Amino acid sequence: MKNVYIKPITLLVAAMLVIFSLPAQTGKATTSQVQVNPQALNFILMGDWGRVGADHQKEVATQMGKTAETADVDFVITTGDNFYPEGVASEFDPLWRYSFEEIYTAFSLQRDWHPVLGNHDYGSNPDAQVAYSKISRRWRMPARYYTEVFNLGGDTTQQALFVFIDTTPLIKGYYKGDGHKVHDQDSTAQVKWIEQTLAKASPNVKWKFVVGHHPMYTGGSRTEGNDTRAIRRMLEPVFSKYKVDAYLAGHEHSLQHMVATNGLNHFVSGAASEHTPARMLPISKFSKSEYGFMLVSLTREKFLVQVIDYKGTLLYTTQLVK
Repeated sequence: MKNVYIKPITLLVAAMLVIFSLPAQTGKATTSQVQVNPQALNFILMGDWGRVGADHQKEVATQMGKTAETADVDFVITTGDNFYPEGVASEFDPLWRYSFEEIYTAFSLQRDWHPVLGNHDYGSNPDAQVAYSKISRRWRMPARYYTEVFNLGGDTTQQALFVFIDTTPLIKGYYKGDGHKVHDQDSTAQVKWIEQTLAKASPNVKWKFVVGHHPMYTGGSRTEGNDTRAIRRMLEPVFSKYKVDAYLAGHEHSLQHMVATNGLNHFVSGAASEHTPARMLPISKFSKSEYGFMLVSLTREKFLVQVIDYKGTLLYTTQLVK
């Protein structure tokens, strides 16, 4: 039998044909499938995170940095419980360094952070988180509750209103004992402010969002807890009346999307350093017990939410369209 000589280039072509004829590999989606729109208002939504790097806080932070770079995010929104176990004592508390500054170090995360307070933040000095805004370039919390208005596509006639609220003082259970420093708060005044803020929104505001710590609905352990019912009873009629597009919350250490019977969308993003069991409710579109966060992209016509875990897996995508 004659020796057969095959040219190297022939071997290369054959190998390429074999590679491209292999069946496609199936599995979890990755961040390479994340939709990116540089013209959109892009932000990360995360919550329940400050654990000095423990329980996957560092891993989530690393993935947040990668996603923020890919999407060129404009800011970060936190849904509360910023510092475990009992908040910070002052604007000089070491936890600022160990749970925030030395954890979220990616260049892409050196953007404005817009926080709300959680119940754990009320264990010590909630006003310290307001005071830190005068020290930090990126920590933007002018008061315990406040608003931000963002232009969409640089157009001042196309805007999104974000109302950042302080839910812990709205729940009676936190007034029992000395564990939470809510006793000097006027919950009636805050609810009045929320309604007035939504009612007086500019005609240029095309989207309305409210950010708070405690959810109104959840497939987690607090499905019908006192705090969940209290927030729903107090705020759901107001949100319906003024056509809020979505309520963004944390508290439950999971990632969820629900649509209430009144049409209001509810997103829970509270798994930035711990995850706890979560299940689907009749109103649930998505529910996952996993470390992660949400990437949100907003234009005049579309509110796109992508749920990403700490490994970069794209878990869920949904959008609201106007």
